[in-house]
Parts: sequence; structure tokens; C-alpha cells
Amino acid sequence: MVEYRIDRHSGVATYVQIVQQTKQALRLGVLRPGDKLPTAREVVEATAINPNTVLKAYRELERDGLVEARRGLGTFVRGSLSTAPADTPLRAELEAWAARAAEAGLDRDDVAALFTAVLDQHFTGPAPHPPAPPARATEQHPQGEPS
Repeated sequence: MVEYRIDRHSGVATYVQIVQQTKQALRLGVLRPGDKLPTAREVVEATAINPNTVLKAYRELERDGLVEARRGLGTFVRGSLSTAPADTPLRAELEAWAARAAEAGLDRDDVAALFTAVLDQHFTGPAPHPPAPPARATEQHPQGEPS
């Protein structure tokens, strides 16, 4: 089951943090179709946030088709975002890299900045430009004006 951690100093709305953490759990395979999300009451007890905030996050996840609310039963995962298993060799490499970064004295913010810079370099570079349309030949009038 997913356990939400709310960072009140992040500047990110609380309901957005719940949505993001749920999607991350789906991507990592921590949550799978059929799994039950914590009830709003359980999230409130663990995080001391307003129950309406939890319900707002769950409604957004439902609009995205990722979960479904079943009256009287709870909220269940419908879809998955996972494309790679959580135990992929890439994860092991990343964990080893993070350990080396910590040993080198980098703190969490340093690592996050470095990792984000690399992600931006590889995944959010400039959008490719569509090819230019072929040049059209223009007829020239005697005065040199195109037709």
C-alpha cells in the first residue's frame, strides 16, 4: 500500500503531491490494477491534512482513468503507468549512483538538481522542427514580380 508523504514547504499543492505520489507508485509497480488506495480517513490520520484534499486528489486520479471509487468499498487502481519493473537493472544502477553521490557529500537538493539537469538534457530538449515545405518555383513576370 502507498504511504503519502506531504511536504508543506515544497510549494506544491497537497492534492497534487498525492496525485504525483500515486502516479509514481503506479510507474514503479508499487500499485497495480486491483489494489486498494488508503481511505481518506487513513490518509488524514497519517498526514494531518483535510479529507477534502484527499478526495480531490482521488477524483483527479479517477478523471485520469487510473482509479475508480466503489461506493462503500473504497478507491481501487484501474490502470497502470508502469513501463519498467521496479527491479530493473537501471534502478540498481541509479541506486548505486545515488549512494556514490551521498558518499561524495552531495545532499538531496544537490542530487535532485544534478539529476533534473541530466533529465532535461535527455528528455526535454528542444522540440524537433518539422521539415520545411519544399520551395515552390515561381514564375517571373517581365517586371520581376512573382505570380
